[in-house]
Amino acid sequence: MSDRHRLLVRGRTFVAVGAGGDISGVGGARGGGTGPDGLFVRDARHLSRWQLTVDGAVPELLAPVGTSSAASDTARCVLVPRGGRQEPPAYTLLREQAVADGAFVESLRIVSNRPVATRVRIALTVDADFTDQFELRADHRTYAKPGAVRTRRALDGEDGVRGVEFGYRRGEWRARTTVTADPAPDAVEETGGGARRLVWTLELDAHDTVEVALRAAASPHGEAESRPPDSPAEAVRQLDALREDLWSGFTLISGWPALADVCARGIADLAVLRVPATGPDGEALSVPGAGVPWFLTLRGRDAALTSLFALPYVPRLAAATLPALAATQATQAVRGAVAQPGKIVHEVRHGELAHFGQVPFGRYYGSVDATPLFLVLLGAYTEQAGDTALARRLEPAARAAVGWMLDHGGLTSRGYLVYRADRGGLAHQNWKDSPGAICSADGSEASGPVMAAGAQGYAYDALCRTAWLARTVWDDPVYADLLAQAAADLRDRFQRDFWMPGQNFPALALDGEGHQVDALASDAGHLLWSGLLDKEYGEAVGRRLLEPDFFSGWGVRTVAAGQPAFHPLSYHRGSVWPHDNALITLGLARYGLHDEARTVARGLVEAATATDGRLPEVLAGYDKGAYPVPVPYPHACALESKSAAAPLALLTAVSGA
Repeated sequence: MSDRHRLLVRGRTFVAVGAGGDISGVGGARGGGTGPDGLFVRDARHLSRWQLTVDGAVPELLAPVGTSSAASDTARCVLVPRGGRQEPPAYTLLREQAVADGAFVESLRIVSNRPVATRVRIALTVDADFTDQFELRADHRTYAKPGAVRTRRALDGEDGVRGVEFGYRRGEWRARTTVTADPAPDAVEETGGGARRLVWTLELDAHDTVEVALRAAASPHGEAESRPPDSPAEAVRQLDALREDLWSGFTLISGWPALADVCARGIADLAVLRVPATGPDGEALSVPGAGVPWFLTLRGRDAALTSLFALPYVPRLAAATLPALAATQATQAVRGAVAQPGKIVHEVRHGELAHFGQVPFGRYYGSVDATPLFLVLLGAYTEQAGDTALARRLEPAARAAVGWMLDHGGLTSRGYLVYRADRGGLAHQNWKDSPGAICSADGSEASGPVMAAGAQGYAYDALCRTAWLARTVWDDPVYADLLAQAAADLRDRFQRDFWMPGQNFPALALDGEGHQVDALASDAGHLLWSGLLDKEYGEAVGRRLLEPDFFSGWGVRTVAAGQPAFHPLSYHRGSVWPHDNALITLGLARYGLHDEARTVARGLVEAATATDGRLPEVLAGYDKGAYPVPVPYPHACALESKSAAAPLALLTAVSGA
């Protein structure tokens, strides 16, 4: 998000407002450096304007309260009418805003600064354009919307107009936003465009205070309108209840106070990032949404990794994520969605463009690693939580996932999990999924089918854990032996084909011809987490990741500096990702490199401490010695579930040291 925005999040709903509390309707392209402002629910913008004027002019911002781009519970600011030194402002305006499930609420207080009666004319211009989030991203595409109709109508109350309703329809698609106020506006005016202006003329006695309560309620397609809370304070109480619910039964014990603080912030963020999902039997679930502003939805890889990081402390996330992923598992091949039987979903979208098939992400399966990570999570959850009932319930889904890895995934035919660029979807389908992310040291891109190193580690771990489930829970020793042998064979092949003796390091990937893609990349640390490498190889990799070209002081870079492929502001070719480093830290601890694990953990904790206790999605890859505070990556998600859960993984790693 841009530093000009204040971000409020509650599950599937978020709002981004300016420092003065306004929504301008300016769309933010992902490549343009700013996120979109507005109220968003289920991938659609339900408020595109929310602009306050006082006596016909935009008031002057005296003070935003709280941080700008970081997510918080409320957005507060202090405003005054514009003027000069000769005459102090006649009144002060205090705005407090909060978000609830499908709703946005504001308390506007007008305080008279005069010893005589004062009249103030307040106007709020509001609009809802119902733009799909994919239209606000920098993909340079336009989307036809034949037959789309927008409507506006005043809402009548007992004493006159009480607000306005904005509607949108396109074929069977319907959406609505309702804006109401207490006291009701004196009038709702047309503006010459789609927006409407709510107007009040307020009479204030000497040093009097008047409050206007404003509420916007969204009704996404197929859902009833949400009931907004009565006030921002009530919305905050609802958020506190969500956090208390997630914290229930959890005690954080750490001899490292700074790490404990970062963990506490992470769990608080995870509570508000949970989004609704449905299980195999239609049961309602609450699972980690990937991130704000662009990915507040179920994504297979993100939900699995977040749940794995949190598993020792908050196992209920895994208990919800597993059936949600099983419920969305592919049962047949769907070409445009990259779906194949047994494959775990990459992303689920609920917006208009997904509904009409104009983007492929309604249920999109362009991920080579979500499927093995589902199996890793199922095995880890069963072992750590002792809950064999879920493993029994999801046995058919787990066997189908293994079947996908062996068949469509490529383990049997190619020896490795393999993916191909998806035209219209993702070019790369491992965690480094941006164009050009899988590259050689000279920066040249991998061609043809790609076999990414990290995904092979996940596949190995998935086979091992599922073999354990087959032996101990499903009572199928024959299947267990088959999977154990497949895992051993994969380990032998990998160390033969991926290891680069000259670098004493594994390749980032193999290309379609089986040639090594030789960039030195952080994915090697994922192999430590998965246990794919022999001890000697693993120790060499772990120590190499702590050398200065890799380790920035804040964390391990995605690509080591000094290679032509490196760029400190590239999304996947030189930046520092907290979740990537969490996996690396767990891997270092697994191979007995406890000093190295603590070094990486310390860098991340210091980075979080320098950024209000919260780890962002990604940091720039600049060296800590060159600049003493972490440099933000300009297009990062302001709030992201994997990064929120990463401190819990650090705690696990260093606690075992």
